[in-house]
Amino acid sequence: MSSRKRRPQEGVLLREWQHRIADGVASAIDLVSAAIIRAEGAEAKAALSDVVSLLLGHAEVHRMLARADGEALLDAAAYVHQLGCALRQSRLDMMKIRLTLDTERVPLQAERCWRLGLIVHDLIAMAAKHACFDARAGEIKVRLSRRGALVNCVVLDNGSRSVRSDARRWLRIDNDVARSLGGRVEQGIGSEFTSVVLSFPLTEREQQANQGMATRRMRLARRLKAKTANVTPLRPSPAATLPVAAEPIPSVGLNEEASSFRKPGDALGQLFSPSQHMAAQ
Repeated sequence: MSSRKRRPQEGVLLREWQHRIADGVASAIDLVSAAIIRAEGAEAKAALSDVVSLLLGHAEVHRMLARADGEALLDAAAYVHQLGCALRQSRLDMMKIRLTLDTERVPLQAERCWRLGLIVHDLIAMAAKHACFDARAGEIKVRLSRRGALVNCVVLDNGSRSVRSDARRWLRIDNDVARSLGGRVEQGIGSEFTSVVLSFPLTEREQQANQGMATRRMRLARRLKAKTANVTPLRPSPAATLPVAAEPIPSVGLNEEASSFRKPGDALGQLFSPSQHMAAQ
């Protein structure tokens, strides 16, 4: 049987498998929700409600990781944010691990955005499972950015690795997925940090979309600058008393937060350089 004939069949089987998993999780949510009604005592109801919240988080993670089809371009930043929110609800919040997302808008083809999501999910799950935070508050940071025709995604945590066998196996799988994007995954391990950098090139269509977005951003910035230049500033009366400006509150972004970790060299530091991005914590 040729590969062209196998691919549609594999797609049907994958969708059926995903549908059955979704049905199973939905059934579990219904059963636990019914148990909440029958439960006696506030403590039992609260515990069962926590289980429902976890199951809803897992259902959302599963939905986000369902294989994407179609020719439309997706915003990788929005996709990673939604995936991160689902991972918080399904795993990280209960483990008391803080997840910080710092992402730059990067239009990607739907299937390539899905592959990026698979790797990001695995790296976050791997950090949550294998990182040894000791007495430190657990933190995982994800940074998605574009440098020309290259996409960089950095997953950094402040834990050490005491057990690495499973982590190496997961990283091999992630490398296979990265190669399907034309990229690679590199890992750096220290006594109190672990970083993984995924890099892959944009396709020609993705480059055109990203360049168009950058051009529109520049035009908007120029228009705003021109409007600002045409505004005549108000001159206060000499007798007027000017209010004393409050001391600005410094903003803390991924740059400053990452300084609390030992960075794995100049390359990673460059990836954390300031850029146009949207951040969520």
